[in-house]
Amino acid sequence: MHGRLNDAAQLGGGRRRHLRKNLSALGFIRLRFAGLRGRAQALRLSTPAAIVMLLATIVLMAVTTTPPAAAARQAHPAQPMEADAPREAGKPIMAIVSIKTQQVTFYDADGWIYRAPVSTGTTGRETPAGVFAVLEKNKDHHSSLYDDAWMPNMLRITWNGLALHGGPLPGYAASHGCVRMPYDFAEKVFDKVPMGMRVLISPSEVEPVEFSSSSLFMPNRETIAAMPAKAVALAREADEATKAAAIAKTALGSAKRGAAAALATVRKLEYFKKHADGELADAEKVLAAARTDAAKADERTTQNAVAAAEAIAKTTEAKRIEADKAANDAKLALEPVSVYISRATQKLYVRRDTHMRAPDGGEMYDTTIELPVTIKDPDKPIGTHIFTVVARTDAALRWTEVTIDNGDDAKDALDRITLPQEILDRIAPTATPRSSIIISDEPMSSETTYRTEFVVVLNDQPQGGFANRARSPGMRFARRDGFGFNRLGDWFFGDSRPPRGQSYGRRQGWGW
Repeated sequence: MHGRLNDAAQLGGGRRRHLRKNLSALGFIRLRFAGLRGRAQALRLSTPAAIVMLLATIVLMAVTTTPPAAAARQAHPAQPMEADAPREAGKPIMAIVSIKTQQVTFYDADGWIYRAPVSTGTTGRETPAGVFAVLEKNKDHHSSLYDDAWMPNMLRITWNGLALHGGPLPGYAASHGCVRMPYDFAEKVFDKVPMGMRVLISPSEVEPVEFSSSSLFMPNRETIAAMPAKAVALAREADEATKAAAIAKTALGSAKRGAAAALATVRKLEYFKKHADGELADAEKVLAAARTDAAKADERTTQNAVAAAEAIAKTTEAKRIEADKAANDAKLALEPVSVYISRATQKLYVRRDTHMRAPDGGEMYDTTIELPVTIKDPDKPIGTHIFTVVARTDAALRWTEVTIDNGDDAKDALDRITLPQEILDRIAPTATPRSSIIISDEPMSSETTYRTEFVVVLNDQPQGGFANRARSPGMRFARRDGFGFNRLGDWFFGDSRPPRGQSYGRRQGWGW
């Protein structure tokens, strides 16, 4: 409720200020008109031509005496308009926010489908440009830190508090880093947007363009057709391997317990030998009998049994791990895959949504693949390019490309990359729509965790709305401040700037 009142107050305040300025300008024009009217009476206007001349002068003065603030507003370019494509919309694949034009556009496989004005971060709280994805959806989100501010139809893109959501749009950048969309527009797209949808925030106005290259993933139709049955078989094998490993572990435990009991008996007899003064002779006889050749042979047998059980347990556990990995790969093979190639780290990273809930919120991503990658001319900027599969055709895949940071053009950037053979063998044969390859000069942001898709921010652009938020620590759940509130949601009110003299960025060890 407080958030709604705050939004209403902001809108009301803006309208009142606009009205006061208009009345001020009108009053100024009336004064000038009164002076002209007196002058006209003094001239005793009597002809229609003179009246026309007077009216023209009044109009001219009204234009030339517009208050400076109003003149500045008139100089602004036309504001983006909310619009839908003149065709049936498909499932959204990505959204692109242009900071320059203050506009968001949603795209499906065939082009743009929804478009609307937005309000991004203001000076010092700028919305960071970069690569993001939808991590969480909340229909009726309220800020847990700032006056319970209402952020309806929230699409979270970082766990430190950046999101797209419904909010007031004054016609210019005004948020604390989030991307505000019109209330009705945010409600319209909320249910249509899938989890994991790519969100690109660009300093300029960009759009996806069709792209093709032999360097991109080339799926294999037979492999894709066989994958469901293969996944079932591998899951069965993984289950059997897990049972075998459990049995071997139990047997090893029994063998170790038997060996421990035998050793305990010997040690007990040695204790009696040492401490039984009155029965020393009897203890020595019993101990000697325990250490006969037969007893020693039995001890060796016990030790051999333990060693054999350990070997079996080790082998079955290795088979279990291998079977689980194969079953997991088969299960995820037909999920969209994201590949990130960083010139900064000279590494390639792979992310796939497992659709499993993380214990501390969000969905868990498979992050098991991280490999070195060869980049030609590694000291030369490459830019930031996003290649996305938008559809599968009979022959191959349809790709689009978006560049949000200058360097090489997209084709030259891709030609500089040599993909590891493991990636081509494990991922390319089953690549699906919404899969992507991202190439960038930047390292992954420290906000990229096991429960996020890739988070990448452009270091040559302002990051105020990102740097002023608390980085998710430890288990990557929202830290609590001194007031006991989670630092999540759009930091719409208040001030959380770093201490004076402190800055953030790659050089300060934040990993950006």
